[in-house]
Amino acid sequence: MKKLFLLLATPAVLLIASCGGSKTEDTVTIPGMVQTEITVSGTKMTIMAPDSTKGKMEIIEQSWGATEIKVGKEFQISIEESDGDVALMKSDIAGNDVNKFKRYIKDEPTMLFWESEITQPEFHFYTVVKAGEKSYVIQNLKEEMFDEKQAESMIEASKSLRAKEAKPNS
Repeated sequence: MKKLFLLLATPAVLLIASCGGSKTEDTVTIPGMVQTEITVSGTKMTIMAPDSTKGKMEIIEQSWGATEIKVGKEFQISIEESDGDVALMKSDIAGNDVNKFKRYIKDEPTMLFWESEITQPEFHFYTVVKAGEKSYVIQNLKEEMFDEKQAESMIEASKSLRAKEAKPNS
């Protein structure tokens, strides 16, 4: 009887576990962040951004096509439709005589995360994210200095960029 029960219960448990507990690629949750709707170059998108406990959120669509998201002084990113050029960015980082390059924390084909210094250490990132059929460059704004934890938070949010599906007309 126990063997029969196990034989019948095992597929049911596997079915339940596979249906309810998994995340789809389109569902992203990050503690302390909320899903935010934005428009980048006319395309409706969603991205995770800090909730209101971190400050007032500003979404600014720039005339050159970039969309900036600012939440206080600790989260400030720019998103722009582009294939990006990580090699060119590495060259720019190395050639910056004012903001001196110190080290790469991550040096990957689609992302750079580095430490530099003018008067004190600061952290920056540049990443290319595919969302839908298009690619987007996401990077921190240069108006503020960010510590490593703040930059990591912006990188994590960048990974959540998704093209928003158009709703069919009914």
